[in-house]
Formats: sequence, C-alpha cells, structure tokens
Amino acid sequence: MMQCRDAAVSSLSWALLLGGSAFLLQQSRCSGPYGRYVEAGSRCWPAALGWFVQEVPAFLVPLLLWICGGQESGTGGTLLLWTFMLHYFYRSFVYSPLTRGRPVPLKIVFSAFIFCSLNGFLQGHHLLHCAKFQPDWVTNARISAGFLLFFIGLIINIHSDHILRNLRNPGEIVYRIPRGGMFEFVSGANFFGEILEWCGYALAAWSLPTFAFAFFTICSIGPRAYHHHRDYQQRFKDYPRCRKAVIPFIF
Repeated sequence: MMQCRDAAVSSLSWALLLGGSAFLLQQSRCSGPYGRYVEAGSRCWPAALGWFVQEVPAFLVPLLLWICGGQESGTGGTLLLWTFMLHYFYRSFVYSPLTRGRPVPLKIVFSAFIFCSLNGFLQGHHLLHCAKFQPDWVTNARISAGFLLFFIGLIINIHSDHILRNLRNPGEIVYRIPRGGMFEFVSGANFFGEILEWCGYALAAWSLPTFAFAFFTICSIGPRAYHHHRDYQQRFKDYPRCRKAVIPFIF
C-alpha cells in the first residue's frame, strides 16, 4: 500500500504557487504564444492532436494511481479525484476531437504535457493517499458548496466551448464576436467557467495542493482572458461595451 509522500506533495504544491506567480508576471506583459497569439514560424501540431497529447496525462496518471495504488483517503478523496479527472476526460476525449482552433506550437504541447503529468500525479497522490476526510464529509456544507461550484463551472466551460466552436466552419481561421451564455457578461466565458471549476474543487478539498492548482489556473488563464478582451475590443468596433474580461461586472 502506497504511503503519502509529504515532501513530494509539498514541493510540487509550492512549485505551482511560485510558477503561477511567475506566469502571472510574464503574462502581464504578453499573452502565451498559442492560439491567436502564436509566433510566426512556430512548429505546430494540428489542434486536435496537440490538445489531446497535452491534456490526457492529467486523466491517465490519476487513473493509474487509483487502479494501482489503493485509496487510503476513502470515498471522499476518490470522489474528488474523479471530479478532477472528469474535467480532463472532457478536455482529452470530447473537446480535443471537436476543436476548430489553430494549430498548437510544439513547445506549448511539450510544456503542457509535463505540467499535466506532474499535476496529475500531485492531485492523484494527494487525494488518494494524503487527504483526510471526516466521517460526516457527505453532509459538510463547504464540501457540498465546492462540488456545486465545480459543476456549475464545468457546465459554463462546456457551453462556452460550444459557442466558440460554432463561430467557425471547419477549416476556418476567423474571429467573430461570441454571443450567448456567459459571453453576454465576459469575454473569457470559457476561462471564467474553468476558474470556477478549480476554485470549487479547492474549496471542497481544502488543501495546499488543490489551492495551489486553483491559484496556478487563475494566474495562467485569467490574464489570457484579459488579452482576449482587449483583442476583441481592438478587432471589433461594435464590441459590447458592457462586457468585462473574466469576472462578471467586476473585471
């Protein structure tokens, strides 16, 4: 039976916190070089293949840990891990084959593959072997609120991806104003949904690794939503003035 590796869990968690802070500083100057911001001449993979390869480790690594290593944390930890895996199942096996996005730079695929592998191990090992849940966790209001927030965010994320995908015909590389759903309130509705997901996940788990991942997510895709918002405003003269970047009515 696998023991909790506290040192590894702590080190990876702090790496997420420090990496998120560095990412936030870097993206305050310019957005990540993929999608509409891809650098000319970059070596790229087709969008469907790139997204699948970079995201699937975050599903497969926890799955293998769950199959091979037991589950000392009990049902609570396992259920939380399956919510984590649910997001990456969607990203790998639903979003990836349907995407109509731009080709993904190879260096982005490689770096995201490494990140998803390490984070998949961190979240899986922590929730299966380190996290502690009280016997009455099922009736805990904080955990229930966290699960609710996660699934609201997941629904917003999936719906927003659907809206963005249908702005293009297959093979098109064009940009149009997204309308409907949370896009009526923010330019980065898909990012808003994903931030809600991981904040809910962290709220339910209430631990350093899950909060570190939520923090990293906010630092990495929050600024990207701002860059998208600014790009929409520059690209379209009739872009809705009432929309915010990523947080409805606020920012």
